[in-house]
Amino acid sequence: MSAIQPGDTVADFSLPATGGETFSLSAQRGHIVVLYFYPRDSTPGCTTEAQNFRDLYPEFIRAGARVVGVSRDSLKSHENFKEKQALPFALLCDADEALCQQFGVIKQKKLYGKAVRGIERSTFVIDREGVLRREWRAIKIPEHAKSVLNYVLSL
Repeated sequence: MSAIQPGDTVADFSLPATGGETFSLSAQRGHIVVLYFYPRDSTPGCTTEAQNFRDLYPEFIRAGARVVGVSRDSLKSHENFKEKQALPFALLCDADEALCQQFGVIKQKKLYGKAVRGIERSTFVIDREGVLRREWRAIKIPEHAKSVLNYVLSL
């Protein structure tokens, strides 16, 4: 299966989320969804990225957007990360990588000179009707959340 492309309607999905919830895309109709995939809870880069989205979260909400983080970590790990960083948005557990596969974010990467299979840091904006409007792949953290917000504000 090839990864979704901008302009494609995103297939509905449901995943376990922090707070004992289940997040489903169909329940978000009428809202813009900012779906960001990150490699691992509580690592330096992922923490900075989450903090950046956290700090801009009120502006995303005013723009009619919902921010959601996704990784393969357990719900327990997500709950700890969310609490420690005071994240106001849900973190989704994609343990079986189904959503990662749908968006094509699993890649071979180098970690300390060793090849590993993991999530490529990526962000996707899904519009109010469930259509993928924009993607950022292999992103660099500085200013990324602000770039996503600027795009959301343009919709």
